[in-house]
Amino acid sequence: MTNFFDLTGKRALVTGGTRGLGRGMAEGLAQAGAKVVILGSSGAVYKTAEELRAGGLDVSAVQGDLSCRDGIPALFDQVLELLGGGIDILLNDAGVQRRNHCEDFTLEDWDLVLGVNLDAVFVLCQLAGRKMLAQGSGKIINMASMLSFFGGFTVPAYAASKGAVAQLTKALSNEWSGKNIQVNAIAPGYMSTEMNTALINDNGRNTEILARIPAGRWGTPDDMKGLAVFLASPASNYITGAVIPVDGGYLAK
Repeated sequence: MTNFFDLTGKRALVTGGTRGLGRGMAEGLAQAGAKVVILGSSGAVYKTAEELRAGGLDVSAVQGDLSCRDGIPALFDQVLELLGGGIDILLNDAGVQRRNHCEDFTLEDWDLVLGVNLDAVFVLCQLAGRKMLAQGSGKIINMASMLSFFGGFTVPAYAASKGAVAQLTKALSNEWSGKNIQVNAIAPGYMSTEMNTALINDNGRNTEILARIPAGRWGTPDDMKGLAVFLASPASNYITGAVIPVDGGYLAK
């Protein structure tokens, strides 16, 4: 039987691949056979790539700041060089978070969050999309959020950015799906990662969140691997424009 989830020979860029969900998904793509470049904002991205290579995976790294929009095309060129000039899979996981009450939320924090979580996603989709259109195929996976569906508390910029990512995913899919480029988004539920440390350490919010998750636990990076591989593989060729939750049943309750 054909292995519809085989990514052998596919070339992938995963932003935010240094740690957390991004690292987990980058590892999953590489385990499925893809050649992966992870892009991270700190030098730790090289250590992560080295650790994954030590496990026999084809992973390289590029360090760059996605909050600097004008510098993204040059970073993308570095990625393409490592991938041999083409790209089959783009997974936009890089994101930042800032917390404050809406009345006190600074425009500096607003610009930073929207810059990384939305502007950089669009620019990378556009750059990768041009390559994919030229080659006649491609897979783009954006990272939405539970806050693509509701507003949250003290995170107005993050909620705005993730709502926009969900709609951007649909807009790109509308234009590109007829040209054999599938564009989808994953909406992680409450995940046990560094970004959610404040929530995990808040006993009241932690208890409230766990009470609404039928699975009874926070998610982990390993929980993201299967869907990432599925959306990057031929198995999902007729799935596009979707925003798929990985949330332990949170939205269903």
